[in-house]
Amino acid sequence: MARDHAVSREESGRRAGRWAALGLALAGALWLASSAEGGQVRAWPVQIPYEMPPKTEASPDTSVPPSNQPLSPEDLKRAEALLPMLEGKQEFWAMGEFVHLGPPAVPVLVKALTMPGPRIRFNAIETLLMIKDPSAAPALIQAAQETNDTPRVREHALRAAVRLNPALTPPAIDAMSRDQNSSIRKVAAFEARYVRQKAVVPTLIRLISDPERFVSISAIQSLWLLTRHDSEMHNWDSSSAEERREWAKEWEDWWNSVKDTFELPEPRRPRKPLTEG
Repeated sequence: MARDHAVSREESGRRAGRWAALGLALAGALWLASSAEGGQVRAWPVQIPYEMPPKTEASPDTSVPPSNQPLSPEDLKRAEALLPMLEGKQEFWAMGEFVHLGPPAVPVLVKALTMPGPRIRFNAIETLLMIKDPSAAPALIQAAQETNDTPRVREHALRAAVRLNPALTPPAIDAMSRDQNSSIRKVAAFEARYVRQKAVVPTLIRLISDPERFVSISAIQSLWLLTRHDSEMHNWDSSSAEERREWAKEWEDWWNSVKDTFELPEPRRPRKPLTEG
């Protein structure tokens, strides 16, 4: 080990000497040029030696897995203290602590969904999504339907609930599809495509006739993805509300004729990437 350090110091000394010699040579060249031309300094192009940096060894990717053990009284008190920290300078640290505590911390974390401050509620939803515990879905569904909350929080709550337990979300999607806020109706139309249940189809058909075109387009795209029904081709991008009501009737007639026997097709799998060969 001492020999390695000695060699390293010797090599560093040689490099420092080379750079010092190069600096002196450049300074001398500039001085001679200024003396020969009456004080006018000329720049001389000089190639500076370049040495490749040493290769670094890849360090192993280590992480601490989340805990699945019930919270001890100390951990429970700690989790309660983390709740107000979900907003502020330490919010990301607090979110990481909840993720480390894992699913046992979900009953504490869902309390943040009703705390004042939309930032706390949004970060709580994001943390529940990272923990990936389906037991959080009912609280998220309730938060999504809270009409007094901000659209940003409600939309994120529905997205998280759909990803954690989509089977519970059709009633919430139907309720949000009737909301006065068009952005809430749009997220209901969009997220319904990830809920593989026939219960969302009538909701999407009703949203085709929505007065807002972007809500209607989201609904028809979700219907195509869920049912793969080969419907009539229409110009949805420049459609009027009256036209969309007529087209919704087409879908309604089709659904009434097949709903008793229709089964949602399996979702299409992404194409396999091309292999090099």
